[in-house]
Amino acid sequence: MPALEHRTALVTGGASGIGRAIAEAYLREGAEVVLADLDASAAAASIGAAGHVAVDVSDPGSVASAVSTVMDRFGRIDVLVNSAGILTEAPLVEMDPRVWAETIAVDLTGVFLCCRYVVPHMVSRRWGRVVNIASQLGIKGGRSLSHYSAAKAGVIGLTKSLALEVAEHNVLVNAIAPGPVETPMVAGITDEWKAAKRAELPLGRFGRPEEIAPTAVLLASDPGGNLYVGQTLGPNSGDVMP
Repeated sequence: MPALEHRTALVTGGASGIGRAIAEAYLREGAEVVLADLDASAAAASIGAAGHVAVDVSDPGSVASAVSTVMDRFGRIDVLVNSAGILTEAPLVEMDPRVWAETIAVDLTGVFLCCRYVVPHMVSRRWGRVVNIASQLGIKGGRSLSHYSAAKAGVIGLTKSLALEVAEHNVLVNAIAPGPVETPMVAGITDEWKAAKRAELPLGRFGRPEEIAPTAVLLASDPGGNLYVGQTLGPNSGDVMP
């Protein structure tokens, strides 16, 4: 039996990058997948997703409406993947406060909001899996990426705290902290930063989205993911070795 058969998964940031790769992997494993993004219609049609919703994860009303739409149509959300995110580059001492606020709003508050509106449904059914996409930079920091690193460190802390709150209800919350991955989001970072980063990596290269997706399948699966509680798994090309 496919690992995720009879499960309904909501994947934010599912139109591209890691989110889309996870959605495709979930589909192969038999899940009913709903993509959530600013505009996920084309991606949903392309990969054969069961549905899509438009959402701005930084806006509480938008998230609440999207979750309500999914629940009305599918009746359940078994797996939530929080993969929506943005990435910009600026030294802290030169950073526009609006850039800081926007990054925190999308990359951290967005995770909070999606969990806030989805997890109660999981608790009521006494089954759920939440997979939060963090980053190895949330563990080690990154030059000119203090806003992104702070947001992702927050995601790791949120993951642990929420896991403690809901594990007794058989809702398991975990994070994935990838290293640098070849995605449209990373494409906006300077070539100089990327070259320096590649030189640091023991593996010598960035990852690909499809190399992150199997970890998300593991964490969502039964029995494969059943003992992971508040963990942060690190497919990161050797950039962080806890």
